[in-house]
Amino acid sequence: MSDIAFEQEELVEQKQLACELIGDAWSEGLSEGIDVDVLCQASLFLATARMISLYGEESVAKMLQALPEKIRKGEYTLERTLQ
Repeated sequence: MSDIAFEQEELVEQKQLACELIGDAWSEGLSEGIDVDVLCQASLFLATARMISLYGEESVAKMLQALPEKIRKGEYTLERTLQ
C-alpha cells in the first residue's frame, strides 16, 4: 500500500471515529433534555469557530460558500432514498 493510500485510509478511519464520538455526545445531550435544534445550532457554531481558529475567517467563509450546493445535491442527507 502506498503512503498516500495509507494516509487516506487513516483519514477515513479518523472521520468515522470522530462521527461516532460526536454521535455519542449528541445522544448524551438529548438524554439530558437538550432540544435537538439547540444541539444543531451549538454544533454548527462550535465547528465553525474551531475551523476559523485553524484556517482563518476568510478561508472558512470561502469553504462554507460551497455548502448550499452540496446540501441541494444531498451530500449531507443521512437518510436518503435513491431512485
